[in-house]
Amino acid sequence: MTTEVEGLLRDLVRIPSVNPRGGAGDGGETAVAEYVRDWLQQRGVRAELYEVMPGRHNVVAVVPGRSAEAVLLESHLDTVETDGMTVDPYAGEIRDGRLYGRGACDAKGPLAAFMLAVAELAAGEPPPRTVVLAGVCDEEHAYRGVLHLLETLADRPIVGAIVGEPTGLVPAVAHKGVVRYTVRTRGRAGHSSRPEEAVNAITLMAPVIAHLAAHAPTAPPHRLLGPATRTVTRIRGGTGPNTIPGVCEADIDRRTLPGEDLDTVWRDDRAELAALGAEVDPPFTVDPALETASDADIVTALRDALRDHGHPYELQGMPFGTDASKLARAGIPTVVFGPGRVGDAHAAKESVGLGEVELAARIVKSAARGRAPKGRGELRDQPQRTRSRPPAEGPPTCA
Repeated sequence: MTTEVEGLLRDLVRIPSVNPRGGAGDGGETAVAEYVRDWLQQRGVRAELYEVMPGRHNVVAVVPGRSAEAVLLESHLDTVETDGMTVDPYAGEIRDGRLYGRGACDAKGPLAAFMLAVAELAAGEPPPRTVVLAGVCDEEHAYRGVLHLLETLADRPIVGAIVGEPTGLVPAVAHKGVVRYTVRTRGRAGHSSRPEEAVNAITLMAPVIAHLAAHAPTAPPHRLLGPATRTVTRIRGGTGPNTIPGVCEADIDRRTLPGEDLDTVWRDDRAELAALGAEVDPPFTVDPALETASDADIVTALRDALRDHGHPYELQGMPFGTDASKLARAGIPTVVFGPGRVGDAHAAKESVGLGEVELAARIVKSAARGRAPKGRGELRDQPQRTRSRPPAEGPPTCA
C-alpha cells in the first residue's frame, strides 16, 4: 500500500486549503473535498459534497453495512497558515519515510488514513455497520463544518465516531476545552515627556499579568489531562513611542477540563480580574472539553484493533481541542485517533511518517469491522442515542 499512501497524501498536501478564518473561502477546502469525492468514487464509494458556506464544502462518503447503524470517521480539510515554514508547504517532499508540507500531519495524514480504510472496506464484504467518512471545513477556526455535518447526519443513527487528529496512534478519549477572552486596563493617555499627568495603561496591566502567572485555576487535575491552565497569549498597548498609552489589552487562553462549566469559568475569571481593576470582555472562543467513557463500543473496537496490530492501546488525553467535543455533545461517543504527533502539527517543518499513515489505515479498517483478537467479535449492539446540535458558541482553534 505504501506507493498508494505516498500518492494520496502528496496529492492532498499539494492542494492549498488554508482556513480563511473570518474571510470568504478561496475554494481550497472545496478543492480538497472534490479530490476526496473523486478519489473515493473511483473506488466505488458513493460520496457527495455539502456546501457549508459560499465556496466552502464538506464531503461525506458512505459504505453501506449490514446494519443501518453507522460508525463515523471524521477529519478536517483545512489547515493553518504557512507563515514561517522552512519547507515548501505544498511540495509534498518525502525524506526518510516522512512526507513534508502544510497539513501533512494536521490533518491530511489522518484523512488519508481514513480514505484508505474506507476504500478497502468498500472492496470487501459489507462491514457489520455502515461506515460514514466525513471531511469537514473550518475546524481550525469556527467549527462550522462539523456543526453542518451534524445536521447532514441528523437522520442517520451514528453509534460512535473516530476523529482524525495527530495522536501518535494513541486512542484519546479526553481533551481540554478552551475559553478565550480579552482583558483590558484603562488609564489616561498623555505625552511621554509629562508622565505625571497621565496614567499608563500598560503599567496598570502589569499586576494583572503577574496575578495570572501566580494563580493557576483551582479546578482539580484530570487523570488524563492534568491541570487546567490559564495563559496570556497576546498583548496590545500604545500608539507611539512618545505617547503614554491610555488602553492596554491582553488575550487570555483558559484551557478547561471535563466537568467545568464554561460560562462559570469566564464569570469567575471576570470577577477575579475585575477586583484588580481590569475589564473582561465576553469570550471570543468557547469550546467544550471531551471525555468519552473508556468502555464505549467505539473505544473498545479501536483498542482491540490496536492490540490486534501489536500496538500499544492505553487510553490517553490530549491538551488540544478537536471536532470530537462537538460530536460528543451531540450524543455520539467519540475517540480521537490518527498518525502523526501534535508537535509536528502547525510546525515550520510539518511532516508525518508514511508508515504511520498506512498503519493507521489498517487499524481504522479493523476497528470499523469490529474485528478483535481472541474471538471478541464485532462491535456490541448499542441503542440509538438521541442527538441534538450543540449550542452555538464562539469559534475555537485547534491545538
